[in-house]
Amino acid sequence: MSRDMMNKVPAVTLAFWIIKTLATTLGETGGDALSMSLNLGYFASTFIFAGFLAVSLAAQIAVTRFYPALYWLVIVATATVGTTTSDYLDRTVGLGYTVTSAMLLAAVIVSLLVWRLATGSISVSNISTRRQEFFYWLTIIISNTLGTALGDWLADTQGVGFMAGASIFAGLLLAIAALYYLTSLPRTILFWAAFVLTRPFGATFGDVITKPVEEGGLNLSRIAASALLAALMVVVIVLSGRRAERSPA
Repeated sequence: MSRDMMNKVPAVTLAFWIIKTLATTLGETGGDALSMSLNLGYFASTFIFAGFLAVSLAAQIAVTRFYPALYWLVIVATATVGTTTSDYLDRTVGLGYTVTSAMLLAAVIVSLLVWRLATGSISVSNISTRRQEFFYWLTIIISNTLGTALGDWLADTQGVGFMAGASIFAGLLLAIAALYYLTSLPRTILFWAAFVLTRPFGATFGDVITKPVEEGGLNLSRIAASALLAALMVVVIVLSGRRAERSPA
């Protein structure tokens, strides 16, 4: 098969960021549901979610055009495996949030640099070759793992708390949006900055929803929260797909 394919990623619109935020929050609640609520532990949960990611990503790579449901399924898979992997490194291995965050941030930067050297661009507007696709998903997997560690680092290590942590990351995302509209900074750099930050926002917001009241949360069941977030994702994906059909340009 030819190395060239149709574009296999969605347009970066408001709907994209809404779905991405829901997916990353679902990754936090879903990962915690398996590792904590069902008491499977971080290692076993990571293994299960890695299998889920392997199957969904293999399907995504096998197709030659963009399928919204499949694409977002892979995004959720990267978020869930990122949650349990980060928790495993932070807590079971004992690296701590600071060291884990620093390591993963360095890994994201290295991935983007190697991607740039290998393909000449890190643009996400058109992913249509196997090489681009490899670096695209590699960077996403690392960034979603980084996001969990970064969110926990701010909320726990720095003692900010979940609600304040979510507010800080929301503020940073709004600042990136302002830079997008008010400056001429490279759009690809702003995209990846926002992409990384939606993950810790989702992680801390997921904790706000599910943590006990005495820890600053709303004490909603992780399983119930995951089901609600998944349902919201489906609604937004369907609505955005219908809008795209009406306005193909």
